[in-house]
Amino acid sequence: MGKLDLSRVMRRAGTSYPPPLDQVVAGRSWLPLGDAGGLTQFGVNLVALEPGANSSMRHWHLNEDEFVMVTQGALILVMDDGETEMLPGDCAAFPAGVADGHCLINRTESVASFLVVGSRAPSEVATYPDMNIKVESEAGRSRFLNADGTDFIPSETGEN
Repeated sequence: MGKLDLSRVMRRAGTSYPPPLDQVVAGRSWLPLGDAGGLTQFGVNLVALEPGANSSMRHWHLNEDEFVMVTQGALILVMDDGETEMLPGDCAAFPAGVADGHCLINRTESVASFLVVGSRAPSEVATYPDMNIKVESEAGRSRFLNADGTDFIPSETGEN
């Protein structure tokens, strides 16, 4: 494939999070660079976060490794043990199966961006410890569950 022409890669936005949880990532968009390059074994995305936006709800993956590198602006990495400022060139790695929820937050007044690389496991479970929910993904379909395994049905207040 070689060099990608970023001007030809369509920016995406949205989420599989059901309402009202989808509001957590309002202001997040990405360029699917791995897809544009025909990669199938791992994903590569250049993610942009508008001021106040989150990369995701704080989560961890059972089967997928994840790596991030800040490319523009300043972001806050939130993990179990607290918060860390991340600046361009700063990196973080999240091995599969390590139960330490993470997300990035843009608390500045400017757009910030980061590169994220992750493995593409055929089946995955992502756990969201702050919400006491998880999502099981298999063959492109996702199912949100409460921690006890029952179907997650969000309320209009965002509490379950």
